[in-house]
This record gives sequence, structure tokens and C-alpha cells, in this order.
Amino acid sequence: MLKYSINPDWASLTLFARQGWTRVRFGDVVDNLNETESDPAGAGLERFVGLEHLKPGSLHIRIWGSVADGTTFTRRCRPAQVLFGKRRAYQRKVAVAEFDAVVSGDIYVLAPKDERVLAELLPFICLSERFFKRAVETSNGSLSPRTNWSSLASFEFDLPPLDDQRRIADILWVVDRCKVQHEDLLDNLRSFHKCSLDTAFAKDIKSRRLAEVLVYASDGPFGSKLKTEHYSTAGARVIRLQNIGEGYFDNTDEAFVSQDYFQELKRYEVRPGDVIVAGLGDETHPVGRAALIPGTVGTAINKADCFCVRADTRTILNAYLAYFFNSRIGFEQVAARAQGTTRMRINVRNLKTVLIPVLLLDVQAEVVREIQTIETSLAEVGRALRDDNSMMTALLDIVFGG
Repeated sequence: MLKYSINPDWASLTLFARQGWTRVRFGDVVDNLNETESDPAGAGLERFVGLEHLKPGSLHIRIWGSVADGTTFTRRCRPAQVLFGKRRAYQRKVAVAEFDAVVSGDIYVLAPKDERVLAELLPFICLSERFFKRAVETSNGSLSPRTNWSSLASFEFDLPPLDDQRRIADILWVVDRCKVQHEDLLDNLRSFHKCSLDTAFAKDIKSRRLAEVLVYASDGPFGSKLKTEHYSTAGARVIRLQNIGEGYFDNTDEAFVSQDYFQELKRYEVRPGDVIVAGLGDETHPVGRAALIPGTVGTAINKADCFCVRADTRTILNAYLAYFFNSRIGFEQVAARAQGTTRMRINVRNLKTVLIPVLLLDVQAEVVREIQTIETSLAEVGRALRDDNSMMTALLDIVFGG
């Protein structure tokens, strides 16, 4: 996969030398359009776009609503016009319309006022950090802050001559195309990963109760055994629900207890390679999701509602077991044994009744290898996409950061 890095000398290139650039106000070169269509269906419009249809940081509209299903929106947009979400501007919702539609009243429809600014460059002006900062700083309201047009119209920036605008826009759209390609590839790999998980455990395989294939299973310490005052800035790691992703360990949120207090809780020790299972879940973080404990965690214990299960490796591999929990059949079995409404909870006793498809160890190892290969590709494409975003940010800062 293509590897590239940000050139620190870009700002000194002739293209970005700012010779002949003119300081302008956004409202002097850009129109906030308010073309309305009281009867979208009668006008032949089939789609509507709400804020929920705009993906943060993406210039492309991938989903929309159907006018035939009903809408109260009347503001019209046309192809090549720029949509900017004025409500909760911190969400960074900017897109280029690629079709005729009506849009939410919380979306500005923007277009060049005259030939001083290229339509191809306009979306990147709106995507720049300084423009978003202006939108956020001028927003009013507590629960649903909105920026206003007069504040955006007075935003000042340096506008290149048209020839430079064309070259800069060409570069930015190339980076955007790379982003889109990597996003599409990432989506396809995620679908393939999910399909591979579901296929691996959907066969007619002899199953055994989880309790029969474990050498250890434990919930974490409850109540007074682990309270706020027991936490420290360093020491033994405490594994919590927010660390359990669907098939990955999320290391962004760390918590610790002192090594001395760890000795009192040593019976809850979690080892590298153990499977950690979420005993509590909600709509976005399902109960039963699981991850392997990485070796980098070091000495650790699990918190309440974070179950540590350790497989009898003569029968089943820990990695295979973690993948099972994150498969469709794994989630379905856990959900069937869980209780609750908005937050589903399962206990260790009920978790142990889940039926695990048990293959020969060498076949389990092959399943693990195949899925890990997909995950390696996911990680590589994810890094490439982060590079794309860094590239775009760096270029926008060079052009519109002054």
C-alpha cells in the first residue's frame, strides 16, 4: 500500500508562496442561498438531506431520505453546491451536493457569488480548521448551538488567484479521492471480517458448554472491594468495560490500583492472552463483546462486569474463543441469556452455559490465522486513511491557516 509523509517544506513551494493572494471576507465571495421548494415532490425532487445524512469530515453524501416518505424540508440544493451544517458545527459536517434535493433548515447551502472563487475550492475553505473554529466560536445555544450567517460571512481568509485555486483544488481533490478509496476499502474489509466470523461459527459443529472448556472464569471485585479511593496514578492495571472493544482491546482509557492493593485483589488477576468479556452492554456496545488481553498491559485485574475467561488450551484456543464471542452466533447466545432493557447484563453463571462450537485445534488455529490476516489488512488501511486525513489537514492549514 502507498506510503507517504507530510513534507515540512510544502509551505515554501511556489504554489503556496501567497504572491498575488487577496484578503477577502467569506460573505463577499460566497452566497448563502435560500432557494425554496414548497412542494418538493411536485417539483420532481426525490431526495432530502438532513444533518444526520452528513458524515463528519466527509465531502460526500452517501445516504439520504426519500421525499416520497414525507419531509418538511423546503430549502433546495443543486449539484456542486456546498452544504454546511450550522447546528453543532463542532461535528464538522460539510458536503458537496451531487444531486438535486431539499435540505434541513440547519444546513446552509453555499455557492460562489461570482468568478473570484472556484466552486471546486469552496468545500475545502469550509473544511479548514480556521473556518470551523469561527463557526464554533460564534455558535449560540446550550443543547443545540447554532452559528449564524453574519458571523461566517465576516470570516476573512487569503484567496489565491484563479490559476492557483485550480492547482490547489486539484491537489486537494486527489487527496480526497485517496480518502474515499481507503474508506470504501475499509468498509469492504469490515464486512468481509464480519462475514468471516459468522461463517466460521455457523457450521454444524459439535458444541460444548463454555464451562466445560475453561480452566478459569471470574467476574471482577464488587462494591467496597474496589472504590474510587482505591485507584492510583500508577501500579497494577484495572481492566474496565470501556477497554473491551468488539475483538480488540481499547487501551485509550487507563486506570490503576497500587501494587500493594493489587496483592489484596490478586485472586482477580488477569493474564496476557486471557479473554475479557463484557458482562454489561447497550445499543452501541453489545453485551458479550470480547477481546484478548495484550501482553503490553502488564499486571492487571478485571473490574466488575468484565469477565475474565481462560480456556483449557488442550481443547480450545483463547483467540478462537474471543472470535466466537464477537460472531453473530456468539452475540445471539449471550443476548438470549442476558437481562435488562436499555442495558443488558449477564452473569458468569449464565455465560458458562453458552454453547461453543469446538473444532480440532489445528482447524481452530487456521480460523484464527485467516481472521487475523483480515485484521492486519484492516489495520494497514486504517493507517493509510489516517495518513490521508493528516495530509488533508496539513494542506488546508498551509492554504487557509493564515
